Amino acid sequence: MPDLSRPDHLPNRRPGNQPLNPSWLPRQRRGTTPQMIGRYPDFDVFDAQASWDEATKRVVLARLDPAGPLRFFTAEEEPTLRAFCDTVLAQDCEPRIPVAEMVDTKLAEGRLDGYQYADMPDDRDTWRLVLRGLAHTATQGYQTSFADCTETQREAIVAQFAQGRLVGGAWDQLNVTRAWSVVMRATLAAFYSHPWAWNEIGFGGPAYPRGFMRLGGPGPEGPGVREPFERPGATDEDPVRIVADWER
Repeated sequence: MPDLSRPDHLPNRRPGNQPLNPSWLPRQRRGTTPQMIGRYPDFDVFDAQASWDEATKRVVLARLDPAGPLRFFTAEEEPTLRAFCDTVLAQDCEPRIPVAEMVDTKLAEGRLDGYQYADMPDDRDTWRLVLRGLAHTATQGYQTSFADCTETQREAIVAQFAQGRLVGGAWDQLNVTRAWSVVMRATLAAFYSHPWAWNEIGFGGPAYPRGFMRLGGPGPEGPGVREPFERPGATDEDPVRIVADWER
């Protein structure tokens, strides 16, 4: 059983704390994925771009534009933001999806979700309070900034955040469990809107105007039949089950 106080047991680690694809994630051979690993190493969503209409193509390709400077978050908040996004998304080496910039753009332009918890502040205020709270917890627990914590220390703080167990400082102004929901909704939406994430999970990208052919069901093809543009995974291993086995 691995020592869970160390990061080596995580899916993207090996002894010595060096980045490495886990056994079920080979190096990406086509296209780009975060950290250049993925379950579908020969899949590149851009092979399908000839089937996209011009509007779809513009939208998707724009997501590959170089990330600009932050506009919503301050220079003081930026290191904590980046460390948080990298930790919760396990992006520990290049290439990274620029999630921090994507969240920043959404907040700077006021493109909020159109709803919020009744007992929570505006999402923009929630983000600022969360970053202050992470800084407070890191200082209290490890006498350093959140960005300067070790990966193990950041993961410990994030685990407590996910469980709603952080208190003191800015946390006392928030429902911590709901704050976790707010920031993770934004980070995950940003991550999985990016074509590199699509390559990682074998997602075929926009279905319009191409559409889908293999709808499954009770017919002779049955469920689980791939579309012509889909590729088989490199392995049938279930990473959720494997990690659960490691943690026993």
